Amino acid sequence: MDDVASDFLIANEPALRLGVALLLGALIGIERGWVAREQQSGERIAGIRTHALVGLLGGLAALLSEAVSDWAFPLILLALVATVLVAWQARLARHHDYSITGLVGLLLTFCFGAVAMAIDLALATAGAVITAVILDNKHEIHGLLNKLQAHELDAGLKLLLISVVMLPLLPDRGFGPGEVLNPYEIWWMVVLIAAISFVGYFAMRVGGAEKGILFTGLFAGLSSSTALTLHFARLSRQSQEIEAMLAAGILVACGTMFPRILIYAAVISPGLLPRLLMPIAVMGLLLYLPALQLWRRHRRSLRVDRPTPIQNPLELRTALLFGGLLALIMLLGEWLREGLGEAGIYLLAASSGVADVDAITLSLTRMSLERIAPSTAVLGIIIAAAVNNLFKSGLATAFGTRRLGLRVALPMVASMAAGLALAWLV
Repeated sequence: MDDVASDFLIANEPALRLGVALLLGALIGIERGWVAREQQSGERIAGIRTHALVGLLGGLAALLSEAVSDWAFPLILLALVATVLVAWQARLARHHDYSITGLVGLLLTFCFGAVAMAIDLALATAGAVITAVILDNKHEIHGLLNKLQAHELDAGLKLLLISVVMLPLLPDRGFGPGEVLNPYEIWWMVVLIAAISFVGYFAMRVGGAEKGILFTGLFAGLSSSTALTLHFARLSRQSQEIEAMLAAGILVACGTMFPRILIYAAVISPGLLPRLLMPIAVMGLLLYLPALQLWRRHRRSLRVDRPTPIQNPLELRTALLFGGLLALIMLLGEWLREGLGEAGIYLLAASSGVADVDAITLSLTRMSLERIAPSTAVLGIIIAAAVNNLFKSGLATAFGTRRLGLRVALPMVASMAAGLALAWLV
């Protein structure tokens, strides 16, 4: 029975592909027809029937180009373009609408029909569905564009610059002492941290403080938990009635660092995850649970505006400095490993963790693949995370009220002690 079905599909493949080309055109035509549904018959240049026929025409053009002449496809495409341009010109005389989106959609429909016929059905189907989704979300896309700020567009373009432009150009081999400096891998880690910060920034911008301090703290932890700690600590002196909620927000932001660490390990060195999972999970829970308890007890408190990030996480200067910091840490790690062994790695982790956890985490994760034992990398990462959170609890104590400092410091110390104990045992 399977052989009969297979033979049927093979024998009728051209007809089936033409059928798919027709259906893909109809899919885009449904969306176009829905948009222009209030227009009178004959006012629309292309609706569901026209798009369906154009998709079929694209499939036939590809078939004729293969079976009759190589010139069939380009000549039919040119004839279609000429016909559509004449229709558009006639329409402009009555409707001063200079958008060419419909024209582009019609040409894409023709191309999808050709792709379905001559190249790949799945590729043509995916292209047609994506095109229909883009055409259907005109107002949503324009709305997002209107809300976009200049520095945010600049950040997005810089993310593309450091990822799809610069990254492929870098050599993927080791340099320096022990060949620990691999430009491609270092820059790839820069892209990773920049992308996570980018997502966190926009999550905080879109969600806003109207979703509550915990929501703000959760996503602020992806971009700048230190900035949030300083902001909420200062705010606690001005608005002491929401002091407990601010403490909860700080704990959530600091706790969000731990899922980030697991993401880095999963991407760079998956073998490190079993050793990291328990101490990291416990450290995170010891921050999240007190935050949840504070929120449940004080959630009727007033809400505050979301913290504004101190700087754009995708400034090119920041990316370059981060890459330099990574390279420096990897060099110091290699020298300390040779000179002091594991003790040197731990000293480096503690000193680096005061300012930043991401750089030392990425460096140790990368070094665990070749240079150091997984247990050493795990303990070093835990030390860096513990020191970093201890530093932020110091900020909360120094710049916030005394009660805020206690509410933040006690869970932080408990988290640090539990994480170090588990990491030592692992």
